[in-house]
Amino acid sequence: MRKKILKAAALGMSLAMTAIGLISPVKAATAIKKIEPKVIVVAGWENGADTGDKPGEYQFWVERMHLDQKVPVAGISTQILRRNSDGVYGLVVKDGVTDLAALALDKRFDLRHTYWIFTGISGVNPNIASVGSVAWSRWVVDGDALREIDDRDTPKDWPYGLYAIGADKPNSLPVDPNHYGSVTDVAQLTKAYPLNRGLEHWAYMLSRDVALKDDPVIARQRQQQWTGYPLAQKSPMLLEGETLGAHRYWHGDRRNQWAENWVKLWTKGQGRFVMTNEESQINQREMRVLAELGYIDLNRILVLRSGSNFSMPPKGVPITQSIGDEEPGQVIAFDNNERAGEPVVNALVRKWKEYREHIPSLSE
Repeated sequence: MRKKILKAAALGMSLAMTAIGLISPVKAATAIKKIEPKVIVVAGWENGADTGDKPGEYQFWVERMHLDQKVPVAGISTQILRRNSDGVYGLVVKDGVTDLAALALDKRFDLRHTYWIFTGISGVNPNIASVGSVAWSRWVVDGDALREIDDRDTPKDWPYGLYAIGADKPNSLPVDPNHYGSVTDVAQLTKAYPLNRGLEHWAYMLSRDVALKDDPVIARQRQQQWTGYPLAQKSPMLLEGETLGAHRYWHGDRRNQWAENWVKLWTKGQGRFVMTNEESQINQREMRVLAELGYIDLNRILVLRSGSNFSMPPKGVPITQSIGDEEPGQVIAFDNNERAGEPVVNALVRKWKEYREHIPSLSE
């Protein structure tokens, strides 16, 4: 009885000290037994219900991974985690990065050994891949913070009016960090967020032979509309390539060229633009803050994006007709995203005793 009383007193003291800031979140995690997800799959949105109706980015993960148990997140009434008995969790960021922060700050969870797979659909670069293709990212590139001049007003030798803050023309890096006030090192201005290359390549090699879904209507469109783009005409493929995130929903040949150049610029020529969406960069900025505070391990993050539509129109199709024309490719993009990610989740769970302590890695 005395031991139980002392244990309860120690637990109460730990919680009290954590609440007033005398114990860091990391140290507090060892004071009480917490929920430790093995893998969290993060999706951006879902149509209607999580199961049984028209799918969104989340539904195939919920149904196929049997994420049947619901777990509320403290402090945010709109967010509900799902999980299965193997320790795999699913999260839809209904409130944006607020949901990621709320989960990290929920004292019931210890996320320091958790692996993250940020998933979702994207516009795909027709110079690299086809609709339905899936890419593991090596970098997430931020396309938000830049200088913009109306293309009609740019110098004649400029390809477009988008360029880095602190630079003097497109496709050049900034030279003066003072454009950002407190920044004193040009290297801190980077817009490329590197992911763990060893973990990414390990995931790619595990999933590269997965059978991806195709659609006969989309297959016919590929052959008829995308002559001159041999990779866009291929069946859905799994590859390694970068995700560009930007709040602006951009579209078209000139912007596609900007995206290719922007990714090359910030990855020092090592990356290639494959997928574009509106939230990847926001999520990565937030995860870096949470990592600095000790809540998550940045080296355990994976980003998996699938193409629902092209990032530019085919020849002869008006750009206003092509932009936002995602519907035909959405279902195979949802489907293939989960197909590509499932073997990676299963491998992490199967060898959890090893991978909890040691991150799997494979050199390229």
